[in-house]
Amino acid sequence: MTTWDGFQAFATTPVAAPPPPGTPRRSLEERLAYHSRFVTVRTPAIDALAKNVRTLMILGRHQTVTARPSLIVTGPAGAGKTTALLQVGRTCHLAHIRRHGAAAAAGQVPVAYVLVPPAASAKTLATEFARYLGIPVAAGMSQAQITNAVCHTYTAAKVQLVMIDEVHRLNPRTTTGAQSADLIKDLTERIGATFVYAGIDVTTTPLFTGVRGAQLAGRASLIDCAAFPARLGDEEPFRNLVKAMETALDLRHHRPGTLPQLVPYLHERTAGRIGSLARLIRQAAITALLDGTERITKATLDAIRLDHLAEQHYQPRTRPRSRTTSTL
Repeated sequence: MTTWDGFQAFATTPVAAPPPPGTPRRSLEERLAYHSRFVTVRTPAIDALAKNVRTLMILGRHQTVTARPSLIVTGPAGAGKTTALLQVGRTCHLAHIRRHGAAAAAGQVPVAYVLVPPAASAKTLATEFARYLGIPVAAGMSQAQITNAVCHTYTAAKVQLVMIDEVHRLNPRTTTGAQSADLIKDLTERIGATFVYAGIDVTTTPLFTGVRGAQLAGRASLIDCAAFPARLGDEEPFRNLVKAMETALDLRHHRPGTLPQLVPYLHERTAGRIGSLARLIRQAAITALLDGTERITKATLDAIRLDHLAEQHYQPRTRPRSRTTSTL
């Protein structure tokens, strides 16, 4: 995914979808593969991000004097930040092809996706930008030389959207972190693209502190991928999410309505995080296919070991053992 060829393959591969009514039954192997990939449920965070990215890309299209406005996607681990980022990147890529045609778009790179390496220095981060487009980086090249090559190549390839993930790894309080933050600021001013960042609880990290943090906060809007609440006013967003995932299942004996009935349990089990919920349902579906039951029950869900964060949060309620007193 962190190379142009990988991202292009992701963006152009048809998304997973349940079989339309009346179509022949899929084989066991096909359904195992389907539940492994599974559907991406359209969430409010994805909708908000897509709308804001489109608006900012239009807003910054002819802006040449200063850096274009940017977006930061923040939230706890497992809240769907990377999924939202990649889905918006896919949409942007496909829209570019529809607008210009596959032949005309050949050689152009509308979207770039870069991961911030752990303890990133400015040079290692610049190298990640170079690696995405396959820009040769010799051992003796300086950071300035790599950055110049990146800016030239990204501009020539007409990159319109730059997505930087794991941005919480940057710590401007350290020397290397400050240099990396300065590099990103430099890139936003030299590459004519809209920049979108994603990271875990970004507002609580040092990224928003000091002079560099103030510059970032002054240019970036914030989209919060919070955990799904059980209730939000009169709405039940988590229940809607569970219903959408159950509708997408391809199990022959699963009883519709089973998972929505388990919403309180599912919310407590996953702390409302879409990543944990998707993993739980996918693993339960694969288990149901492998053991031949072809349905998900609470017993199936109870047997799944989830990520450590979810398991730490979940405290199953056990009925206290009744005490009896004996009389002589």
